[in-house]
Amino acid sequence: MRGGLIWVLALAVLSGCATVPLPPQRPPVAQIEQFAFSGRIAVRQGEVRHNARVDWRHETGRDEVLLTTPFGQGVAELSRDATGARLVLADQRRFEADDWSTLSQQVFGFPLPLGTSARWLLGDVAETEGWRVTIVERESAAAAALPTVIELERDDIAVRLKIDEWIEVGPPSFPAPLPGEGR
Repeated sequence: MRGGLIWVLALAVLSGCATVPLPPQRPPVAQIEQFAFSGRIAVRQGEVRHNARVDWRHETGRDEVLLTTPFGQGVAELSRDATGARLVLADQRRFEADDWSTLSQQVFGFPLPLGTSARWLLGDVAETEGWRVTIVERESAAAAALPTVIELERDDIAVRLKIDEWIEVGPPSFPAPLPGEGR
């Protein structure tokens, strides 16, 4: 009886080991065209500090960003596509511009490096619109590891983005719309 119990225990342990999921296979960073993540963002300008949760979805030609308080209350929705950039605040005030740089200049008084965000969010910091972008941490030491902590600095502004979870990463999984068709 005791031998049977040991076999059952051994099989349970081994079967548990067999179900450990493997990390997702990703294309090289240069080929990633769509991604989504959730995380936290901290912004400091002089003595003023702001913190929020961030959920970001990027597809070729389109971004959607939701900022919420640490308790989940909506603070702002940002979106960008071929028709322009938009910001909707919790009090329903709306701001629109041709692109994210113009929108952030209009709303905050300085341009944010959002035009190239699809690349620096993935770790390519070569082009950052005048901001110093530092990849502080990555998922692992692997060559294809994505950033988990990114810091941006310009003048007296510091931004720290902590990516808690890369939800999906890869090339487009759907065909591009035909000219004249929307999504």
